Amino acid sequence: MNTYKTYSERGQQHPNACARSLFELMERKQSNLSVAVDVTTKKELLSIADAVGPFVCVLKTHIDIVEDFDHDLVAQLEQLAKKHDFLIFEDRKFADIEGIIKGLGEVGLPLGRGLLLLAEMSSKGALTKGSYTSESVEMARRNKDFVFGFIAQHKMNEHDDEDFVVMSPGVGLDVKGDGLGQQYRTPHEVIVESGGDIIIVGRGIYGNPDQVEAQAKRYRQAGWDAYLERVRLHKK
Repeated sequence: MNTYKTYSERGQQHPNACARSLFELMERKQSNLSVAVDVTTKKELLSIADAVGPFVCVLKTHIDIVEDFDHDLVAQLEQLAKKHDFLIFEDRKFADIEGIIKGLGEVGLPLGRGLLLLAEMSSKGALTKGSYTSESVEMARRNKDFVFGFIAQHKMNEHDDEDFVVMSPGVGLDVKGDGLGQQYRTPHEVIVESGGDIIIVGRGIYGNPDQVEAQAKRYRQAGWDAYLERVRLHKK
């Protein structure tokens, strides 16, 4: 199964250009960490992005909540992505008909972009399960040229010829919940036990402004160690 191959092996054979770039970057930086920077000011976003940049493969942004957004923010984020060698994942959710996906693909594919479908969530009581998740997988199969993966809690590759990238939120090394319905799992649980590919961490990294870089380094190491263990277990 493709999930258990190395990131490098998967990148060499993946049909989606964005996924190929992502796998190559992950192997190059030895990182499967994505930091979700959900803050409301330009200054905070750029400061955190610069601090975690050396340790992440993907920076997940939520541009529509930045109160003082301007186009200079986009330019500076692009500069930081080049400086630290990471991809930018804009968390812009589209809840619409399948034709919207095709339309996004027509624009995004020539630019080397890709789309992730929200198949599962990590919060307690989430409705993203069962038939919803199954239909998300089928929709991805119908749009493989553009849809290269999922936001989900476990691997979605059911067929040998499939290689969907799974990015998993709700990752924590110190706590199991936050009192707001969020449920946390360790990088080992996500990568080794559930077959996820990328861990998404937010407040666990930048919650303490004085520990951002140290926590990013800590989570990067934990995620990469889990990946190496998964590869080792399935190479036997």
